[in-house]
Amino acid sequence: MNIFDRIQKPTLLLDTQTAKASLHRMSERVKNAGIRFRPHFKTHQSAEIGEWFRAEGVSAITVSSLDMAYYFAQHGWQDITLAFPVNLRQVEAINELASRINFGILVESPDSVQVLASRLTAPVQVWIKVDTGNGRTGIAWDDLSTLQAVANSIRTHQNLQLAGLLTHAGQSYRTSPEKTVCQVYQESVNCLNHGRDALAALGFGQIQASTGDTPGASLCTPGRVDELRPGNFIFHDVQQASIGTCREEDIAVALACPIVARHPERNEVIVYGGAIHLSTDFLMENDRRIFGWVALPQDKRWSAPLNGAYVRGLSQEHGVIHLESNDLEKVQVGDLLCILPAHSCLTAHAMQEYLTLEGRRILTMNRQA
Repeated sequence: MNIFDRIQKPTLLLDTQTAKASLHRMSERVKNAGIRFRPHFKTHQSAEIGEWFRAEGVSAITVSSLDMAYYFAQHGWQDITLAFPVNLRQVEAINELASRINFGILVESPDSVQVLASRLTAPVQVWIKVDTGNGRTGIAWDDLSTLQAVANSIRTHQNLQLAGLLTHAGQSYRTSPEKTVCQVYQESVNCLNHGRDALAALGFGQIQASTGDTPGASLCTPGRVDELRPGNFIFHDVQQASIGTCREEDIAVALACPIVARHPERNEVIVYGGAIHLSTDFLMENDRRIFGWVALPQDKRWSAPLNGAYVRGLSQEHGVIHLESNDLEKVQVGDLLCILPAHSCLTAHAMQEYLTLEGRRILTMNRQA
């Protein structure tokens, strides 16, 4: 039976061959650079997919929540960094996990360090989060007084082991013709090392530098860093393709959605597949919000994206898709369309499981059998 004949509702399809090829390329790229590969598992959130990384020699991983850290620790991962500012309300859970594995956490204030020092009973690796231009969290890269205060606070406590400085150069997703991905990436690395060198001059020794964003890791020379933490590269998505991180054919996931209504008078169809399936992430193309590109089922995969077709709007269950007239004529109510997501990480989190093109289910941490 054709894989598409089995689909009755929004279903996240996974091309395992394409995903594994992307993983192998990234793994080889990082190995050849001679630095540590600590991939971010928030993209796939699956123990089974995690084994693909282990087969590539990966032994250290990144996660985005304590629940995720517990899940992967239960599946044998012994070196985990939680790349999210530490939640002081979860210190007891951190103690339990850190007593079993090599666990890394993020801080960005002396106050957090003091609370941790008074309550931690197990040793943890502590990374200082640095903002190198993304503008989300972290100590500003040029705020050396705060950086020094946090580092001083860390090294005075037995269970806190200063690992180094960590950043996420998320600004690489917002490039422009005037500033390429690699220019953004190199600026971020320079900012990170500005802080590292300042701390070294104050006697903090050989602390490490960690960075992680798929565009920078995919396209740029790593430079003076100790580890890379990309995650999205395993699936890629429309955001990555639009900035040149990957080719369209490297996108390894697509949300198959049934068509439930046609509106030829406005060149639109409605699919069963909305915000609770895709998420509400979008990118801007030609001054329009694009929640995904659109393809047709084709043999055992999906086609190339249809010219001029895009997901223009989402509500909870509905997806509103613009199709050019020639493609609109090819589809009827009850047919399927395949949506290449704007952001595959959030789509995977929303769907909680995959259907491979070979017809097998792969579950995530949120959807156990």
